[in-house]
Amino acid sequence: MSTILACTDGSLYSPSVYKHAAWAAKRMDAGVQVLHMLNPHHEDPKTHDFSGSIGFGAKSALLQELVELEAANARIAQKRGQAILDDAESVLSDEGLSQIESMQKHGKLSDEISTYEDRADLVVIGKRGNNADFEKGHLGTNLERVIRSCQHPVLVASREFAEPTNFMLAYDGGKSAKKALEYICQNSLLKGLKCYLVSVGSADAFQASNQEAAAKLEAAGFTVDASVLPGAPEEVLVEFVDRIPVDLLVMGAYGHSHIRNLIVGSTTTNIIRSVHHPVLLFR
Repeated sequence: MSTILACTDGSLYSPSVYKHAAWAAKRMDAGVQVLHMLNPHHEDPKTHDFSGSIGFGAKSALLQELVELEAANARIAQKRGQAILDDAESVLSDEGLSQIESMQKHGKLSDEISTYEDRADLVVIGKRGNNADFEKGHLGTNLERVIRSCQHPVLVASREFAEPTNFMLAYDGGKSAKKALEYICQNSLLKGLKCYLVSVGSADAFQASNQEAAAKLEAAGFTVDASVLPGAPEEVLVEFVDRIPVDLLVMGAYGHSHIRNLIVGSTTTNIIRSVHHPVLLFR
């Protein structure tokens, strides 16, 4: 049975993460694993040495009080984490899922994601987490490293969930774009949705690969609206998503054109930040 890994930190995006995961699970006939990572600072409070931070001659009673305070913080963090997982299970159950597993682990998601991603067919994560600056539009601190670490597709959930009726594949003919194309054709996740196939650049450079991709999608049963548009990918793709409008953006995490600066460069980071829809990314 396929598995969806839903990563949560209890932020404002978490309910949307659960609903995106439930949508994907139903379309893929998959179960859902919910992963919550505990703050590593609360992992083992009794091993901390506070003597250097409070100066020479500190009383042992004060040291003990600090240790107890840390232990209390750890217990609170664990209870908060369990409450987050209980809420996730409740939402997923309400969405009609029965194959649900929850995990609470110590550490940072960005450091540990490869351990758990190995067991999943799709990873779902919110665009922003508790540490993101919403006013400045910053992305979640874990997001870029998670995408770079995952070998499986990563679905970046938008603030609000709406069931997609169409999707856009940003296609440049590169390795990750071809991986996305094969996934779309072979996996049930996007079956039945209308596809907008968009390549950005000159027609001479992209027309042939665009037509080839369109033929594969049509052979897989998709209704395809294919186009090659001039301009900068960051501007063209965001404008296209808003104008149609597109419900889900699908793109490769690395390519051989302007889009190859995904995540590390500004192009994809700005696209993810700018669009108000979920983004499905492939490495």
